[in-house]
Amino acid sequence: MISVAILLVVFSLIAVRQVGKIKLQIWQVMTFGALACLLTGQISPANALMSINLDVILFLFGMFVVGVGLEESGYLSHMSYKIFKRAKTPDELIILILFVIGIASAFLMNDTLAIIGTPVVLHLSRKHKTSPKLLLLTLAFAVTIGSAMSPIGNPQNLLIALEGNIKNPFILFFKFLLVPTMLNLVIAFFVLRFFYKDNFNNGSLNHSEEPIKNKGLARLSKASLYLIAIMIILKISIVTAGINIDFRLTYISLVASLPILILAKQKYEILKNVDWKTLIFFVSMFILMQSVWDSGFIQGIIGNMNINITNLLMIFIVSIVLSQFISNVPLVALYLPMLLEAGASSKEMVALAAGSTIAGNLFILGAASTVIIIQNAEKKSKETITFLEFAKVGIPLTILNTVVYYVYLSLV
Repeated sequence: MISVAILLVVFSLIAVRQVGKIKLQIWQVMTFGALACLLTGQISPANALMSINLDVILFLFGMFVVGVGLEESGYLSHMSYKIFKRAKTPDELIILILFVIGIASAFLMNDTLAIIGTPVVLHLSRKHKTSPKLLLLTLAFAVTIGSAMSPIGNPQNLLIALEGNIKNPFILFFKFLLVPTMLNLVIAFFVLRFFYKDNFNNGSLNHSEEPIKNKGLARLSKASLYLIAIMIILKISIVTAGINIDFRLTYISLVASLPILILAKQKYEILKNVDWKTLIFFVSMFILMQSVWDSGFIQGIIGNMNINITNLLMIFIVSIVLSQFISNVPLVALYLPMLLEAGASSKEMVALAAGSTIAGNLFILGAASTVIIIQNAEKKSKETITFLEFAKVGIPLTILNTVVYYVYLSLV
């Protein structure tokens, strides 16, 4: 129970983000939680090391390298101009971010778009004098909602696609989740417009093309993007064809980073600018969540609820609530075997994917991609989103998103 108490303290500190005159960053709070679990003997050093998901850490490292290369070369700003120059008003800009980033996250994975998208929206905010909080929230909701409709949109969906005995995961996910996901992106626009109405006006946006600062690094960064696209197509082909090859998402990230790590003249400067604090956050999160899991507290809650675990509504409630405490990937790792044992249908598997994913819109810790966005924003511009600022918009949005997914899945 000590680990559960530590988790509650961590949540409280992340919500407050300040102790006296000391301002705390999310990675510092999570590191405190992990160290507290180690020092109080809630988890052994050996088990703590085993709890760290190296695939996730390496995936993020590779994508951070690509992200730094894109940003430092100026190619990211150049590319964002090409995409977002079509937006003539703030309304159109928010819609474009939601749908371009949202759809892209379904194929490039939500964490990837969180890494690449943060500097893009911060640049757009400075360029058009738009609220950075609004654009950061738009990005966070876009990558979370958009990733729900694809088996490779996020790690928990991939886990369900691989372990849930699903024969044609892409067809199944798109059949059940494409339409409600598009509807939820529209709903996200109106919710953001309601809470940030002062930032939506009739003024026009003036775009100007951004020059590429380092052509050599830009070429390498572009090659990295091509490698990501090629390897994702390869990954989709392997999964669709049912070929039994251990082709991890980590390989996509690491291979994509190789042109920059090997050929860039400023590789050491790029490594220096990698977001190491976010990597520390994830290492700490794995240790803390494993400690909470080992306590048996979460398992006890589910066992004592005496519920029908295959009921659609119950799947959404359990996955959304418990994802806030043990994160969505561990939640799916726990819930999926229970559904399989209970003889759940493919629709119920998809409901678990939608519920555990959309849980990321409720609070800051609900999705790793949100943490990446906030950590990156704090590092690059000192801009941030507080726990309450996120929850104020996230709670009503999550409720509406859940209703859409539940009603749609109940009808089809």
